[in-house]
Amino acid sequence: MLKIWGRTNSVNVKKALWCAEELGLEYARIDAGRQYGVVDTPEYRKLNPNGLVPTIEEDGFVLWESHAIVRYLSARHGAGTLWPDDIRVRADADRWMDWAGGTLNPAMRVAFWGLVRTPPAERDARAIAESVARSGELLAMVDAVLANRPYIAGDAFTMGDIPLGCHAYNWMTLPIERRPLPHLEAWHRRLTTRPAFKKIVMLPLS
Repeated sequence: MLKIWGRTNSVNVKKALWCAEELGLEYARIDAGRQYGVVDTPEYRKLNPNGLVPTIEEDGFVLWESHAIVRYLSARHGAGTLWPDDIRVRADADRWMDWAGGTLNPAMRVAFWGLVRTPPAERDARAIAESVARSGELLAMVDAVLANRPYIAGDAFTMGDIPLGCHAYNWMTLPIERRPLPHLEAWHRRLTTRPAFKKIVMLPLS
């Protein structure tokens, strides 16, 4: 059986769990990270020397890094669906996965941590405002792409929607004033109709 280490309120763990749910995989989740500890134990560090979540194990194969996990599960269990057959569509999905992790997440992280995980008296209002502004600028790029397609890589839901969808949920849920992004908002509404998204991603921010 597939094992997934990580806590349910981690945006990166949500990516792995959402992917597994979309694929209908049976899995066991083990609490790890932050309040649960585990990640600093010798046993866990043998699996993931970074001491981060998520980590998965399937049939003796161990993998860490959330987007690598999504790609692996999609390729192994979702060929033709989450893992598009068309190599160019797959590359497009892949591109947006890298962008979500390498560009959007760093920009949004300050606002998320500041507003969700930092006591009000300790918040850096200027840094949060800058993070919100930059995130809005970046998501306007996504909005422009989604003006001409229902999902990030084209007509069908793919692995490319998973990382971006997790970060978009945080954006749509943060207690901030957001710039209007109608195509992004419509795409997000489509995601909220998916049972796996409701189960895994649509949790109170914490």
